[in-house]
Amino acid sequence: MDFNVKKLASDAGVFFSRAMQFTEEKLGQAEKTELDAHFENLLARADCTKNWTEKILRQTEVLLQPNPSARVEEFLYEKLDRKVPSRVTNGELLAQYMTEAANDFGSGTPYGKTLIKVGETQRRLGAAERDFIHSASINFLTPLRNFLEGDWRTISKERRILQNRRLDLDACKARLKKAKAAEAKAAAVPDFQETRPRNYILSASASALWSDEVEKAEHELRLTQTEFDRQAEVTRLLLEGISSTHVNHLRCLHEFVESQTNYYAQCYQYMLDLQKQLGSSKGEIFSGTFVGNAESTSPPPATASPPAVAATLPAVPTIPVVPTIVGVPNSVAESVLNPNEVKPPASGTRKARVLYDYEAADSTELALLADEMITVYSLPGMDPDWLIGERGNQKGKVPVTYLELLS
Repeated sequence: MDFNVKKLASDAGVFFSRAMQFTEEKLGQAEKTELDAHFENLLARADCTKNWTEKILRQTEVLLQPNPSARVEEFLYEKLDRKVPSRVTNGELLAQYMTEAANDFGSGTPYGKTLIKVGETQRRLGAAERDFIHSASINFLTPLRNFLEGDWRTISKERRILQNRRLDLDACKARLKKAKAAEAKAAAVPDFQETRPRNYILSASASALWSDEVEKAEHELRLTQTEFDRQAEVTRLLLEGISSTHVNHLRCLHEFVESQTNYYAQCYQYMLDLQKQLGSSKGEIFSGTFVGNAESTSPPPATASPPAVAATLPAVPTIPVVPTIVGVPNSVAESVLNPNEVKPPASGTRKARVLYDYEAADSTELALLADEMITVYSLPGMDPDWLIGERGNQKGKVPVTYLELLS
């Protein structure tokens, strides 16, 4: 091992000299070379960029991966330069559980069918989340991380060098100032009446020695000033490059917003499709699910009061309530509640705005288009989740979840 004691001692001396100079500046006991206002503004802007970039990076990582243990694992794999293993998203895991539950309960049962439909939607949501995380990591997190680990480290290194150059420059200025003061003191006019002329000789020798010291200090000052100016120019160029960093981060931010918009649009469309599937099959699921014992001839017990939404709508008093009786076909009850054979009440109907498109499952339902206005009212014996809707000469059952009832 090449161990240079002289170099080590020299470096240690320079370090302690700079430390003393820095301490004296902080205590106000030494002069400090001030940077120009434009340079100070560049430094403040760079520090602000670094601080906010770190915060945005950390919080975006939390947004994309809320699990802190998973974030630590990904960080370790990244530092070890190894590929991060593929991880199942929460939506995909939920989809797996729902599919397995549907197989145990019976995929042909209403509950099993619904679990399969919801599970498939959760799987698609999980896949969309995976694509969004991958896109955001490449297009947004990677540029921010590259700035902090690349450009900012270079800027910090050059700033430290500039700080050392400034301390050396201030030390040279202080050394020159002391040498000039000593030279002036030694160059004072000697007393020619002095009976011992040796004092004059010593004074002249001291003046010559301090003159040499002043010339040496001035030479060192010129060299140190040149190094300081050169380093200040290098640091200035790097700090001015922060503007280009902002432009790059702005482009990455637009890409992140675009990825997030596409992700939420996909999620909305998947959930809308699922809602349509569940809404169109809701009547089928509940039509024959809660039928009593086949040998019983008594009607089912009275149900609880319908929700407040349906309760606020007027019912047609002229149509009797026909309960579902075991052994009697459902078509008999449905014929009583056939919306095409009833008339709306004379008063109390309400207007409703359609929230989503809806495709009619059969002739008793009314197809809907988003944002259109229809008239709705309730019939006795109807499922509280359904209403009768009218649009011109068309009439049919409509799901309440697709409507916004207006006062």
